[in-house]
Amino acid sequence: MGNQVFMQGNEAMAESAIRAGCKLFFGYPITPSSEVPEYYARAMRERPEEGITFIQAETEVAAFNMVAGAAATGHRAMTATSGPGFSLGQEAMSYMSAADLPAVIVEIMRAGPADGEILAAQGDYFQATKGGGHGDYCNLVLAPYSVQELCELMQESFELAEKYRNPVILLSDATLAKMRESVELPGRPELPVPSELPNALRGCGKDKEPHKVITCGDGAVQWGAFNDRLQAKYQVIREAEERWESYNLEDADIILVAYGSMARVCVSAMNLARAEGIKVGMIRPISLWPFPQKAFAGITGKKFLVCELSAGQMVEDVKLSVENKRDVSFFGKLGGTTPSPKVVLEQIRKMEVC
Repeated sequence: MGNQVFMQGNEAMAESAIRAGCKLFFGYPITPSSEVPEYYARAMRERPEEGITFIQAETEVAAFNMVAGAAATGHRAMTATSGPGFSLGQEAMSYMSAADLPAVIVEIMRAGPADGEILAAQGDYFQATKGGGHGDYCNLVLAPYSVQELCELMQESFELAEKYRNPVILLSDATLAKMRESVELPGRPELPVPSELPNALRGCGKDKEPHKVITCGDGAVQWGAFNDRLQAKYQVIREAEERWESYNLEDADIILVAYGSMARVCVSAMNLARAEGIKVGMIRPISLWPFPQKAFAGITGKKFLVCELSAGQMVEDVKLSVENKRDVSFFGKLGGTTPSPKVVLEQIRKMEVC
């Protein structure tokens, strides 16, 4: 790890990406993600020795496809956007997944539907984890809950993308993007030569097999086999990449489940409840796809309270992961207003009485 600084979430994330070797950024400004392209634009101007390239695309559609093109040459590339822009990029996401391209997409969630509001929300969970494009494809999705974790998961996103040759979505929200915290910036890993990566396009050579991008089929047999290979890769990811943190599960009667900025609220609510003698624990999913079903394995006779800044999306994955879905309750907040820990505590008190 590197030096300790006090930075805004978006800016710390951008610096972490540059230190991870991502020197190519393509994007279109959209609040609350705009500080990421702004940071890249400044870095390109002020740090010419690093070879940073920032291009403001004409639309998010163009930005996503620029990322795909750069990834096809073996270079680390990314974009950052919010819900409306992420919707426009879904065709490219499906394309990159089919093409085995290791791209990183940052989505800073804001309240919807449509243009909605520029405050923090978590209503894009389905879009990110279930795939907003077409076809049977999956993208890895990681959800940080602090500025430090934004930095760490940014670097890990590139590693996972190249390990599985698959897009990775770093799913944040407006609260995390705008807050400032003390953070230890990561170091700079040694990277392979881009042209030598397996995802890099190349023609016939003396000692290397040619590599081309394939995203359409030549009949049902060929395309069925192609998809079977993709599904086998997704299964490997499911088995290997579930991530979560657990708190106070040993004696808990009620278990909170939350991710992102809502998890910060729930940690405080858990501590308030325990101060009142209510035995509350918590599970914080870090990987939203694959969803950490193993975190719930063997937990019986407990009540679960899923808390989201949405009308209820992750709650469906929780119900699929627990032994009895009737043990799962939900608390959601819409419109971009984040509830206080005391509001969540009131929901906990109601569950204890029942």
